[in-house]
Amino acid sequence: MLNEKVEKAINAQINAEFWSAYLYLSMSMHFANKGYSGIANWFMIQFKEEQDHATIFMNYVNSRDGKVTLEPIAAVDTEWESPLAAFKATLAHEQKVTALINNIYTVATEEHDYATQNMLQWFIKEQVEEEDTARGYIDALEKIGDNGYGLYMLDKELAARTYTTPSPLAANA
Repeated sequence: MLNEKVEKAINAQINAEFWSAYLYLSMSMHFANKGYSGIANWFMIQFKEEQDHATIFMNYVNSRDGKVTLEPIAAVDTEWESPLAAFKATLAHEQKVTALINNIYTVATEEHDYATQNMLQWFIKEQVEEEDTARGYIDALEKIGDNGYGLYMLDKELAARTYTTPSPLAANA
């Protein structure tokens, strides 16, 4: 049985993951509208990943005889002044998500919930990668500056990104 405090923290995370998905979908649509199909693709894949993260958490709660409680999703921004601004917002958001996951881990530790601590290891590693990736694109965009050709090349690079189902879901497929 899932501890009540842990269940509450994970349910909050499920909502946060869906909010993240909604944010990245908004970013994708914004950049698609601005003609940056590669950047739009990158954020669309982020949208799919966040949905899958929520699914992993929901499956986990159900597997531990907990109850998933879905909440309304708050509004998200719909415009960014530049790709650089969007990736800076992405990094700031991913840092918040990292803090939320760390909080669940702290609650699980306090409640001696070793199974949840173990499950969270995948998310902790994922957050390190998410933050590192965002920092990398911020660095690239800062180097590109106002160079239109550089932005064009980065957009083409981001168009090549493909979606891969996260390993906890692939293992259950």
